[in-house]
Amino acid sequence: MTLLLNRDPQYRTPLEEADRRSLDDAAAGEALDFLSRRDDYAPTPLHELRTLARRLGLGAVFVKDESARLGLGSFKALGGSYAVEKLVLEEAGKHLNRSFGARDLHDPDVQQIARTVTVACATDGNHGRSVAQGARLMGANAVIFVHAGVSEERARAIARLGARIVRVDGTYDDSVAEASRVAAENGWIVVSDTSWPGYERIPSLVMQGYTVMVGELMAQMPAPPTHVFIQAGVGGIAAALAARFALLLRERRPFVTVVEPARAACVLEAAMSGKAVRIDAGASTVMAMLECYEASLVAWRILSKVGDAFMTVDETDAVDAMKSLAGPGGADAPIVSGESGAVGLAGLMRAVQDTDMRGALGLGPDSRVLLVSTEGATDPEQYARLTGMAPDEVARPAPMPFAAS
Repeated sequence: MTLLLNRDPQYRTPLEEADRRSLDDAAAGEALDFLSRRDDYAPTPLHELRTLARRLGLGAVFVKDESARLGLGSFKALGGSYAVEKLVLEEAGKHLNRSFGARDLHDPDVQQIARTVTVACATDGNHGRSVAQGARLMGANAVIFVHAGVSEERARAIARLGARIVRVDGTYDDSVAEASRVAAENGWIVVSDTSWPGYERIPSLVMQGYTVMVGELMAQMPAPPTHVFIQAGVGGIAAALAARFALLLRERRPFVTVVEPARAACVLEAAMSGKAVRIDAGASTVMAMLECYEASLVAWRILSKVGDAFMTVDETDAVDAMKSLAGPGGADAPIVSGESGAVGLAGLMRAVQDTDMRGALGLGPDSRVLLVSTEGATDPEQYARLTGMAPDEVARPAPMPFAAS
């Protein structure tokens, strides 16, 4: 386990204007306008873990449970599908020389253009489902690239949304490169949740979708959090939440600790290097949705300014956190949190066990800690194996209605 406080020269400097605009009040409001038009939109629940807070010596611990988000069982439902909706409307606008907004999602002219649009992305599982969901809602086509580490259950879940699946040898980053190559050859729109030089706007749209979660949290919490422990793959959700809290709360913003698997700590490496760099792939991590080897360019640019600390957790830490949420002694009510969903809790549990780390992060009896369980049991068989539950006991995401109001 490693902990690194943010020492970047950009730390606590203002966000770049493009990043601020993509995550400000107007942008967050637009994302909510789109997403709230769906029949299955509802704020996901916030649970207070009183038993755990007492055990850890903290004032309060809250967990935002994304296991039922828009029928997909993951926070990713907020990002990729929203970006697809926006992009299809823009394509329709180009063809029809008109401006379209959220109220036009089911305009017959838009739907006619949508049938000619193909979106593509690489995924560890959840982002691909969100992109496929957005394509299905709009009547567009989706091609999703999955790498060798994506389980068959997760690939089938994407295919059930009507997407074509393409298997790619290698890692998530290899699938990102292949998706970009094939999409360029075919004139498809790449809807990635990671960014690189020259490709920033669409990942920023994905992050804009995540801001809806912060709006819900501000209405749900009795007071803003003092600390946030949030997991990172390429860094999108961590950057979106950290920036949104900073824009809303300014000097009262929470202390944000970004938590990653020790086997795939690309954001930590960016913090150490001062820039997003690719790290070597080693042994796979059980935290499959976070197995990424290069931080998103946009996400790191934001986190270098508003991320306060970066830490890693080990494989057993993640599994212990899953079990803590699922069984007695941790959650006041059981919470099904997938192998990547409980990583923020894994970081918190490790941090409070170390006196120096606890002090460095400012954790104490007055701390109000926010965690996000970013996914439920998106691979129920894997979840059952890791937690020791019977597969038929594992809650699965509810079937998703496709109508929108």
